[in-house]
Amino acid sequence: MTRRSISKRVAMVTATAVMAVGTVAAGAAVAGPSWGESKQPTKKQVLGLFDQWNAALQTGDSKKVADLYAKDAVLLPTVSNNVRSDRAEIVDYFDHFLQNKPVGTKIESHVNILDSNSVIDAGTYEFKLTDPKTGEKSTVKARYTYAYEKRSGEWLIVNHHSSKMPEG
Repeated sequence: MTRRSISKRVAMVTATAVMAVGTVAAGAAVAGPSWGESKQPTKKQVLGLFDQWNAALQTGDSKKVADLYAKDAVLLPTVSNNVRSDRAEIVDYFDHFLQNKPVGTKIESHVNILDSNSVIDAGTYEFKLTDPKTGEKSTVKARYTYAYEKRSGEWLIVNHHSSKMPEG
C-alpha cells in the first residue's frame, strides 16, 4: 500500500468508527455502478450498493456475496462473534447466514461521501429470516456501517459492521 492509501484507509476506519458510535438511530452484481473516474457518487447511488448486496444474498451463493468485498475487507457480522478478515472467513460466514434465507430492508441510512472513491453508509436495517429446520420466521433488527472504496472501477466493501440492536 502506498503512504496515501494507508492514510486514506486510516481515515476511513476512523470515520467508520465515528459513524458507528455516533449513529444511534439510525448495496447483485460484483461491479458497482459506473459513475466516471472523478465524479463523486450521489447518495442514491451509494444506497444502491446495499440493494446489490441484498440481491446477492437472495442468490443463496456465499461466493457471490463475498465477491462484493475487497480482498482485504473486514466483516464484523450480525450473528457471529468472529471477526472475518479474509475471503475464506467471509464465505464461511455467509455459508451459514444464507441458510436462513435472509431478506434485508433498510430502516434508516446516513451516507457520507468522502471523495469520488470512498463512501460510508451507516444506519439501521432488519433481516427477515427463516429457520432452515423449522421454517419459523423471525426478524433481526440491527445497526450497520458499510465503508466502500472504488478499486479498479468497482465499488467494493472494505469494512462492514453489523450488530443486533441492544433492545432486540
